[in-house]
Amino acid sequence: MELLDKDKLKFCANGALEQYNGNADKPMNLVLFNFAIEHLLRIARIIRQPSGHGLLVGVGGSGRQSLTRLASAIPDYDIYQVEIKKVYRMIEFREDVKNLMRGIGGKG
Repeated sequence: MELLDKDKLKFCANGALEQYNGNADKPMNLVLFNFAIEHLLRIARIIRQPSGHGLLVGVGGSGRQSLTRLASAIPDYDIYQVEIKKVYRMIEFREDVKNLMRGIGGKG
């Protein structure tokens, strides 16, 4: 749906951020300027599509992870993040995938 009122969009995005910070263990201190809101909407649209996936590319500190966390919190999706350690091989990757699938399968 096309949204013509950018002030209303900014208000809704900041409301979603406040709601996320109210429920999260690690609140995010973000400034949602117009370009960041556009990316937030793109990410939210991608993850809501069936089998939606995307590759976010950018320098460190550009907000990829934060915007993805916020975009997934809007429809109340859970996040699973793989933790890369000093020694992370195919064995550890498979264990991470197993744990993810067990968590998903246990919820029906």
